Amino acid sequence: MFKHDIVGNWLWRNFIRGALLFFLMVSVAPADVTPINLDSFDAAKKSVQLPNGEKLAYVEMGARTGSPVILIHGYTDNARDWVPLVPYLNSGLRLILVDIRGHGQSSKPECCYTRLDFAYDIKLLMDALQIPKADVVGHSLGSIICQTLAEDWPDRVNRVVLISSSGGPRPGSKPHKPEFDFAAEIRKLKEPIDPDSPFMVAWWDSPTPVDADFIRRQRKDAAGIPLSIWLAILDQDILGADLQRTLPRLKAPTLLIWGEKDPIIEEEGRQTLRAALPAAQTKVFAGLGHNPFWENPAAVADVVNTFLLSQR
Repeated sequence: MFKHDIVGNWLWRNFIRGALLFFLMVSVAPADVTPINLDSFDAAKKSVQLPNGEKLAYVEMGARTGSPVILIHGYTDNARDWVPLVPYLNSGLRLILVDIRGHGQSSKPECCYTRLDFAYDIKLLMDALQIPKADVVGHSLGSIICQTLAEDWPDRVNRVVLISSSGGPRPGSKPHKPEFDFAAEIRKLKEPIDPDSPFMVAWWDSPTPVDADFIRRQRKDAAGIPLSIWLAILDQDILGADLQRTLPRLKAPTLLIWGEKDPIIEEEGRQTLRAALPAAQTKVFAGLGHNPFWENPAAVADVVNTFLLSQR
């Protein structure tokens, strides 16, 4: 899967639909929203040394005295993940955009990469920034980190937004090969990773076109992550059955967001998360993929703003 011709066909199938959605998105976007300059954003990163020996990089934006919101990116991404969304978020929020361990400008230890390791880093970052309690927003792997943080340190979390998240497989269900078998493709990678290879292009593809320079930078940064870290995280089976064991501990108000055409988090994983969190609010965006907040950031931000502000 995902040889050059297959990738090309997969991309082309979505091109016309994606183009139409893109022009619709642009036509309804607020005129007063100013995109974030990517060079300025990359230059704004700070870092903090944590008591566990790890260094976490982060960017702080928004209102310094506002209610804190920690945004946690997905596997092989970095804090820049949130650049398309941030201009649409409420300007009164204090936003902390984190590079998780192994990614971006954060430290890249040989180990350890369990979801608890990631979540504990965020807890220590909150300690270092003197944030007693925060809302947390996570995407993909970042959503699993948010879940874990809220499960293990419930007194540190107000509200939880999970984008492209999963409750893992149903207990006793048989493993099956997903439509986009990204794990198999990642295990074929060799160093140096080519950021423009067919797999890397497919890994960052969306049904709706996304800014090309933004995607190019994301691919380049991901290619700079040591392959050993790609594999160390993959080997944790973070989307596996263990999620069902701990999800009952997540009691914070929660919003679940998916793109209808997400090829990575399939319907079974969505259903088990809904079942585990029956009180959660849910929004599924028609026509969007694994990164809905890149594809239609205005619409996703509207849902997130409403959830975060209405719960106060």
